[in-house]
Parts: sequence; C-alpha cells; structure tokens
Amino acid sequence: MPTDDLTPPEAARWAARAGLPLAGDRHARVAATARHIHSVVSVLRELDFGDVPPAAAYSAEEPRHDAG
Repeated sequence: MPTDDLTPPEAARWAARAGLPLAGDRHARVAATARHIHSVVSVLRELDFGDVPPAAAYSAEEPRHDAG
C-alpha cells in the first residue's frame, strides 16, 4: 500500500505489527509524518545518481600535496 494513502488506523496497525503500539491521540500525527517522509523519499528516488561514486569511494582526509 502506498503511504500517501495511509490513514491513521492503518498507521496504528503498522506500528502495532512492528511492536510499537501507539496511543490513540498519536495515530493521525504518525500517519501524517509517514506521508511526509514518503513524499521526500519519492523525490530522492527520481534523482539520477549514475555518475556519483558509491559512498565507500569517499575519503574525508585532506589530499596530500607533495612539495616539489
């Protein structure tokens, strides 16, 4: 089921299945948060990362410049 259709009762059911029971007053907020996260992730899925090397190729160290 797409999360953009996620209703508060469904959010409560998903949370309970994951072992995270929610108080009744949180169902709507959790559903809204899940819909927002899904909308952000769906935008990221549309990006083309074809020329970006994998994270393992990144080095946080400063490059060395040998004195000539």
